Amino acid sequence: MPAHPDTMRQSMARAGAVALGRLAEAAEDLFYPSSDGEPMAQNTWQGDAIVSTAGDLKVALPGAFVAADVFVYPERGNRNRKVAPDVLVAFGVGDHPRMSYRVWREGKPPDWVLEVASQSTVARDLDYKNRFFAEMGVREFWLFDPKGGQFPSGARLQGLKLVGGEYRRLGSRLVDGERMIHSEALGLHVRREGRLLRFRDPKTGEDVPHQGESEKQRKSEKRRRETAEVRAEQADVRAEQAEARAEQADARAEAAEAREAQAHQAAEREARERKAAEARAAQEAQAAEARIAELEAALKRGTAP
Repeated sequence: MPAHPDTMRQSMARAGAVALGRLAEAAEDLFYPSSDGEPMAQNTWQGDAIVSTAGDLKVALPGAFVAADVFVYPERGNRNRKVAPDVLVAFGVGDHPRMSYRVWREGKPPDWVLEVASQSTVARDLDYKNRFFAEMGVREFWLFDPKGGQFPSGARLQGLKLVGGEYRRLGSRLVDGERMIHSEALGLHVRREGRLLRFRDPKTGEDVPHQGESEKQRKSEKRRRETAEVRAEQADVRAEQAEARAEQADARAEAAEAREAQAHQAAEREARERKAAEARAAQEAQAAEARIAELEAALKRGTAP
């Protein structure tokens, strides 16, 4: 049965709309270029940190869009206002290839961005990009110095959270004896491990594996942490046992002191009773002597009973 003319027209209209949409998208891709024509010059510290971080976050955050050195355009129609963070993460926008990240198309700015410091970019990272990301509304802006000596503060890893339109530094904390910074945007702990970043899932307590890291290495690291935890627990148990023994010794000392005090009180009581008995005996002896003297006097007078 041949298709109804209306159905054919509707199908052709839909196909035409799809084609026009693709043409418009291709034209927009050309208007917002994915490259500025300049090669990305990186030293090995910077390059390794960027590749490692992006790879680790793709493993840790399945479904999120994670990209490195992708242009972000915050304003439609303004192709000159753009920035390419070393690493960016955006949630809820779909994990699919993009020529660039256009905020109006995605419906939101990235949630997390990282800049890896180099001597030629550190001033721009601290000033221009700080203001750019804050104005765009990026929740967290992180800075990492893999080589050292790049940031004036000396801190090689900094996490900044957007509060009231300005970035404020996130504090670090000790987790299993290691100094880490918690990223609310990622839901992960972050720490510096040599010249790379390391991420940990606080729910499982497990580190996110680096790209190329073997299962054997991950299991070895897990056993190391578990052994350290067991040793810490054993140390706590030993400390509690030592405290209990000390309390028992104190209790025994107090009991000995109490018994000594009771014995001293009993001795004093016996001494008092002995003196009282001696006093009564002396009184009774005096009374007997007086009675005898009275009888002797009466005999002499002939008046003895």
